[in-house]
Amino acid sequence: MSMLSALRTSQHSCISRTPFSSILMQRASRCYSTEDTPPPFLQKIKADLKTAMRAKDTPRLSVLRAILSANLNASKTASPIQTDVQLVALIRRIQKSAQDAVEDAKTAGRDDLVNKEMEQVRIMDEYIAGSGVQTLGEAELKTLAQDAIEASKAAGIATKAIVGDVMKRLAGALEGKDVDRKALAAMIKELVGQ
Repeated sequence: MSMLSALRTSQHSCISRTPFSSILMQRASRCYSTEDTPPPFLQKIKADLKTAMRAKDTPRLSVLRAILSANLNASKTASPIQTDVQLVALIRRIQKSAQDAVEDAKTAGRDDLVNKEMEQVRIMDEYIAGSGVQTLGEAELKTLAQDAIEASKAAGIATKAIVGDVMKRLAGALEGKDVDRKALAAMIKELVGQ
């Protein structure tokens, strides 16, 4: 019995001699991190979320929460958001659903919801413009597409396969830029005449 009490006392005294801060540091620090660093634009959004909370800016707060929620959901899939370009594409998807909600609210005659959703679309436009990701306009895309179509025709690609070939040719030029690929494919089909 006395041996057991001596063991308890020695364990207790050993723990009490170790500073609490060093125990925390051992548990909290990681020498080797396997996580990728988040995109810089995501860090800006998180900082803006705190600012919007302090300012009680409800529309901006709901937009930022929606973006962070969609980012969290994407992180649990096979293709998580790792770059600013992917984050801007995610914001564009959220913006598209907000624009669809505007149309639905207009048909239902709900002007209050129309104004709310339009404000959210405007805020998302601000974030897309301030993201630092280059957005290509329709004229620039058309010029790139026409050049790629001419190169594909010169290479002797069949008319049916030309859209896929042009998209492959444009992949390098569009890397790191904000582009709606579905709209680009539709533009290529129109230019080719399919």
